[in-house]
Amino acid sequence: MIVPMQKYAFMVYHKEYDMFLNTLRDLGVVHVKETKPIAGCAELQELLAGRKRVEETLAFLRKLNESDKETTLMPAKSISKAEGLSWVEKIESLQEKKVQLLAEKQVLAKDIAYMELWGDFSYTTINNLKEAGYVVSFFNCPTARFEPKWADEYNAFLVNNVQSISYFVTVTKENEPVEIEAERPKMPDRGLEVLQAACQQLEDNIEQTDGRLKQIAASEYNTLDAFYRNLQNEFSYANVQVQTERQADNRLMFLEGWTTKDQTQSLEAELDSQGYFFRELEVEEGDRVPIKLKNNRYSRLFEPITRMFSLPNYTELDPTPLLAPFFMLFFGLCFGDGGYGLLVLLACTFLKKKVSPDIKPILSLFQYLGGTTIVIGILTGSFFGIALVDIPAFKAVKDYFLSSANLMKISIIVGLVHIVFGKCVAAYKTKMQKGIKHSIAPFAWVFIIISLLMVFGLPMLDVQLPQSVTYVCYAVAATGALFAFLYNSPGKNIIINFGSGLWNTYNMASGMLGDTLSYIRLYAIGLTGGILGGVFNMLGVDMTSGLPIVVRIPLMLIILLIGHGLNIGLCTISSLVHPVRLIFVEYFKNSEFEGGGIEYLPFKKV
Repeated sequence: MIVPMQKYAFMVYHKEYDMFLNTLRDLGVVHVKETKPIAGCAELQELLAGRKRVEETLAFLRKLNESDKETTLMPAKSISKAEGLSWVEKIESLQEKKVQLLAEKQVLAKDIAYMELWGDFSYTTINNLKEAGYVVSFFNCPTARFEPKWADEYNAFLVNNVQSISYFVTVTKENEPVEIEAERPKMPDRGLEVLQAACQQLEDNIEQTDGRLKQIAASEYNTLDAFYRNLQNEFSYANVQVQTERQADNRLMFLEGWTTKDQTQSLEAELDSQGYFFRELEVEEGDRVPIKLKNNRYSRLFEPITRMFSLPNYTELDPTPLLAPFFMLFFGLCFGDGGYGLLVLLACTFLKKKVSPDIKPILSLFQYLGGTTIVIGILTGSFFGIALVDIPAFKAVKDYFLSSANLMKISIIVGLVHIVFGKCVAAYKTKMQKGIKHSIAPFAWVFIIISLLMVFGLPMLDVQLPQSVTYVCYAVAATGALFAFLYNSPGKNIIINFGSGLWNTYNMASGMLGDTLSYIRLYAIGLTGGILGGVFNMLGVDMTSGLPIVVRIPLMLIILLIGHGLNIGLCTISSLVHPVRLIFVEYFKNSEFEGGGIEYLPFKKV
């Protein structure tokens, strides 16, 4: 659910304003209304940039500390803003130095690898030969094109043959032309021994830089973390100053904000005790009321799915508890295998004891999803790709397993139920936002759709309605059509309403057809996962059938582990992506979900 909010206006004398803001921040319950964009304030932009630099530095230091489990972090020290930024600059400088050293090492590594083809020689000797009137030239060419006569003509010496390439040098008198059809490579300016020494020096410098960074990570991480929180507090305080309106020649400071209804009493009591002026305000149309979601332990696990799309706005319903059971069902139908679901459930149960509290809600969500998959897998008779219906032990209950045809029907039925549920939510939302008379036509469409589905859909499932019930359904559909065609826009004349009703009928029919077909993918994706699991089982058995049992069992296990591991990964991706798509596209469209809410972030110290 969306927590009810109360809007307040505060009027404070300018000399008391800093004290008032400190009181407001200590209370930590008021979300300040933003009336001016942050992008237009240079001070806030500078604070944001500094905060981002510190955040990136902290992330880097955190990885260094996590890489060394024996690191002991020093306690935080109090530092000034200038000192904090100085530490950030020092760390950034060391990072840049390491990047530069690594780039130089990469270049040296290439030179060393090339020089190893020529062997170790001294450029001093080559320079001495040059002073004596002789020139040493380096060549390489395909081995098939190397001519032995070059040894007589140009004093050619073969140095190396690597991968059908010949590397050789010639020693000729100065100004003597060397007419050889071979490539003259650009040689490094240092010999192999010098290059290796330079590379070793670079490695020592890199090691020293790493050591310095690790030392700083251990000694200054907590200090910089505290400094980061101070920057966050400074930014939030400065932002509130920017959002403040100055009136009466800057003597009165005016601020608007929001708090949850359950916190109004404590807020008012504290402000009253200190003599500050405030007033409750009515929520006006166009107000961007901050959103705080409050759900039970189960629904809260699905809030990340809602946030992935958008928070609801204040005038509509929180979709989280409404989408949660459908998302579980969709995931189970897509995953489709009871063995895979059991594996997910057990893995998440085990990992919950090992991970941080931030990760536990995600694992709890997957426990629910794994449990749903187990139920679906039992109903469909699929366990690690094994079709239970083909196992003699399950012969007595094989007629109770769902067939492929039944799964397709179930997917379509689930899709229709989901779409109609979305239409009901949309009608109820219209009632909340515009009143009962504007919701009559949307509710009428719900009754029309349900009545026609009962009359024409149930016979397709071999369910025959009594004639009297059929007549009642027709009567309900006809009554709903009157309201849908003649009262869809209260206040307008009948002709406009009738035209609008025809247009709505076309959109409803075409939209429902396309939306319903999207749910067939639930059946297709679940069927694909089961088939692939069966294929890997068959490969494990058939490919090892002629081997001795001692060799066969380990090889079969390897094939099954790789195959099912790959299949589980593919099933997980598809079982998350498609249900999210059905929620975001089909359900949110039919429920007319608007979104666009901003999160409730009260002004308080971090």
